[in-house]
Amino acid sequence: MSEVIASDQTSFDGPSLVDGLNRFLRLRTTPIGMKLFERREDMEAIPRIRRPASIHTTDQIVGQAARNGWTVGITAEDLVGAQCSTVIGLHPRSEAWLSGDRMAGVWYANQEEASAHQQAMDVVPFGTYQAMAVSPLASGRLQPPDICLIYATPAQMILFINGLQWTGYKKLEWGCVGESSCADSWGRALATGEPSLSIPCFAERRYGGVMEDELLMALPPKFLPKTLAGLEALSRNGLRYPIAPYGVNNDVRAGMGVSYGD
Repeated sequence: MSEVIASDQTSFDGPSLVDGLNRFLRLRTTPIGMKLFERREDMEAIPRIRRPASIHTTDQIVGQAARNGWTVGITAEDLVGAQCSTVIGLHPRSEAWLSGDRMAGVWYANQEEASAHQQAMDVVPFGTYQAMAVSPLASGRLQPPDICLIYATPAQMILFINGLQWTGYKKLEWGCVGESSCADSWGRALATGEPSLSIPCFAERRYGGVMEDELLMALPPKFLPKTLAGLEALSRNGLRYPIAPYGVNNDVRAGMGVSYGD
């Protein structure tokens, strides 16, 4: 059963975690945190919080933190519709929402296909939260965030995953709902407490400023220290970013011998 994660309140050091990520991966985009609030007033009490003056998508709110470096808080009334607010638990999975009628003929061939898509989305259960905020991890304003959002190129992301798997290995498996892929990233991570990778969708790129070559990892902050320890170990083994091309025509034994010996 899905359940919203409970954050570790004692061990989150955003600035040092961001320093480590940038040291090993040279990220271009600001790592950010996302946090849900049971009371609107608690969100509004965050230092230097911005509140939207216009109606936005959640993709835009996330983009304002990741691209502009802002700390932004919202309620359901700030979002363009139920598709956005349902994913973060600010709107119920109503019959109208589950029908997918607004996506039929736009993203899916008919209402049956659109409804199947809605049913497949990972979302935060409704009824507990009134507000959400996003902020750069290095700001320390979300203490702690429920999840961290890391944008990275495929080369950076596979090394991030390798670092995550250095200890406590398990095979990581994700899905792709297609459009509304925020359900694959922050929706799934908030609902399950598990690292959740997504291919950002059309809306995230059009409205959220996500670049063509970026993937998105959403995960609770407790996973970041072990990932950084793994990245450090891989770096000592010569497995680091940027990955220097070896050449498609060279004798591979010399290159592989550095890592694997004879």
